[in-house]
Amino acid sequence: MDATVIIDRLGEGPVLTLGGIAVGAAFGFAAQRSRFCLRAASIEFFHGHVGQKVAVWLMAFATAVVWTQAFILLDLLDVSEARQLAQRGSLSGAIIGGLMFGAGMIMTRGCASRLLVLSATGNLRALLSGLVMAVAAQSAYRGALAPLRETITGWWTIDGAGARDLLVVLGVGHGHALAIGLVWCAAAYFYAVRSRLPAGTWFTASGVGGMVAVGWLLTYVISQASFAPTRITSITFTGPSADTLMFVLDQSRMVWNFDIGLVPGVFLGSLAAALMFREFQLLGFRDGHSMRRYIVGAVLMGFGGMLAGGCAVGAGVSGGAIFALTAWVTLACIWVAAGVTDWLMDREPAVPAEVAAAAGASPGSGRAG
Repeated sequence: MDATVIIDRLGEGPVLTLGGIAVGAAFGFAAQRSRFCLRAASIEFFHGHVGQKVAVWLMAFATAVVWTQAFILLDLLDVSEARQLAQRGSLSGAIIGGLMFGAGMIMTRGCASRLLVLSATGNLRALLSGLVMAVAAQSAYRGALAPLRETITGWWTIDGAGARDLLVVLGVGHGHALAIGLVWCAAAYFYAVRSRLPAGTWFTASGVGGMVAVGWLLTYVISQASFAPTRITSITFTGPSADTLMFVLDQSRMVWNFDIGLVPGVFLGSLAAALMFREFQLLGFRDGHSMRRYIVGAVLMGFGGMLAGGCAVGAGVSGGAIFALTAWVTLACIWVAAGVTDWLMDREPAVPAEVAAAAGASPGSGRAG
């Protein structure tokens, strides 16, 4: 059935919402099964033993880049009107927001997408952190923290269109972008083979990135078939989490769109995977100290994500797949902040040689991953 016919029958909003639910459910299922997590990948990387967690993240990222750029080269997709490219952006927001998000990600032991996925598996720590993050994001968008966010984003702005398109800045085309994606695929394949990543995890990790590309394609197709202006977007979690929270509290202020369907879709997909593979388990906080850590980290992620214009997935994968300059800056800052925060907060002191020998451990062996 033609997209125009479906939109005429249901309307743009409901179609976008249903699309968000479908894409979100597939993403949630794949993310739960692959254990996709930027926080876990960054810790593995900075600890110097690159293995399955890095391989999963690279597989997802590379797949998103390759599929998205392939759609563009086949004239199936045009992302020039996407917010990350067309609108005025902020490099100061990308840098500071990325650093805040990366630090918060380590403190809550998961990025925004991972918290949502874990919430659906019964992790109450992740559920509380996700709710706090959504409140902080909404406050940064329209509430008490909005003036601070606007001040920081105004420090170093960048024009839209070509100035935010990394391919234009570098003077290369989408064919080069596809080649870059294939190089990342080769790296993911290398680490996956070396770490003996199961074939099923390869497939689901690729599904995570594939859904990012499908999100871009779906919203673009609907925008072309719709008479009303429709935003081209893909998977992201900071803004949609805040929007979903406000939708639950006050439906009269919200409109049906892709983002509104995305968050419940991811939750349902992850819940289905957890129940199907018998991995649903209620988990809570160990003590008050750990709760404080999670809450502070969630606030950093909520504010940082809105400041940067995207989270680890929204900027790091969705924005990275269309080569938005600010998205790549945000992603780099998230990685740096994650490594530094993990070193400062979670490292264990080196074990003296005589103590290590008595305990049967190797000297200097730090914390477990």
